[in-house]
Amino acid sequence: MIIEIDGLKKSFKDVKAVDGVSFKVKEGELFAFLGVNGAGKSTTINIISGVLRKDEGTVKICGRDLDKETDAIKSELGIVFQNSVLDKKMTVFDNLKSRANLYGLFGKEFKERLNEICELLDLKDILKRPVCKLSGGQKRRIDIARALFHNPKLLILDEPTTGLDPKTRINVWSVIEKLRKEQNLTVFLTTHYMEEAANADYVVILDGGKKVAEDTPHELKKQYASDFIKFYDQIEEAEALLAKSGYKLKRHRDFLEAEIKGTAEIAGVIKNNPEIFNDFEVLKGNMDNVFLKVTGKDLAEV
Repeated sequence: MIIEIDGLKKSFKDVKAVDGVSFKVKEGELFAFLGVNGAGKSTTINIISGVLRKDEGTVKICGRDLDKETDAIKSELGIVFQNSVLDKKMTVFDNLKSRANLYGLFGKEFKERLNEICELLDLKDILKRPVCKLSGGQKRRIDIARALFHNPKLLILDEPTTGLDPKTRINVWSVIEKLRKEQNLTVFLTTHYMEEAANADYVVILDGGKKVAEDTPHELKKQYASDFIKFYDQIEEAEALLAKSGYKLKRHRDFLEAEIKGTAEIAGVIKNNPEIFNDFEVLKGNMDNVFLKVTGKDLAEV
C-alpha cells in the first residue's frame, strides 16, 4: 500500500474536520476522494503532505510513518493544488527551475529532467513565456510539470480540471493516464466531476468529516444507484401506468423519468405495454446518483 490511514482525526476548536477516517490506497491506482466543500478532503490532504499536524490516528506513506519521516515522505509526493501556486511574473522555465532546485536538481541533471518533462507535457514552445501570458490549460500543464519534476511516487490532484474546457481536460487526463501506465504512478484525486471519479479504481466518499461510503465505482453504483427510464412520447399514458405500479416518477418539460431497479425489471412492462414505448431510453445509474444517495447532496451544486 502506498497510503495507509487509520483513525485519522483533526479538529479546529469545536469543528471536527476529520473524524476517525481510515482508508488505504494501492500503488499505481487512481484513487478518488470525494466530498462537498467542508467534508474533510483538504484537511486530509494537508495532513498527508505535512502542512497540518493530525490530532489522532496513524498515517503511512510509501511505508513510512508520517510522524517519524515527514521530510522523506515529502520527497515522494507531488501536489497539484486547486489554485495554481505558480509565480505568474516568472517564465515557465524559471518556475520549473526554482522547483527543481528545491529538490537538489541542478546543471545536467536539471536539463535532462526538463527535456523529459517538456516532451511529456509539450512545453518546449512556452518555456520562455511568463506564466501570466498563458491560457488556463497551459498553466495547468505547468502545475503538473512542477509537481512531477522530482519523480514522485504519489501525485495528489486537488480539483485538477476545475474551470478547464472539455478538450483541455481530456488532454490533462491523457498525460496522467500515460504516467500511470508507464511509471506506475499513484494518483490521489479530488474532483467535482463525477465522470472522472467513475474512472477511478477505488472511491472513498466523505461527509461531515466521516467516511460514509467506499468501494469501486462499479460496486458503489450497484449498491446505491438506481437505473432510470425516460419517456419522450406517450407521456400521459406512461405516467398513468407506472404510477399504479408504485414507480417513483419525475415529470420534466418534455419527458417523464421513472426510477427502476434494473433493466430486467422493466422488460415485462415493455412486453405487456408496447404501445407506450415508442420513444424512450434506459439510463444506467452513475456516480452522481451514488453521491446524492449517500450524502443527500449534489456535488455539482456545491
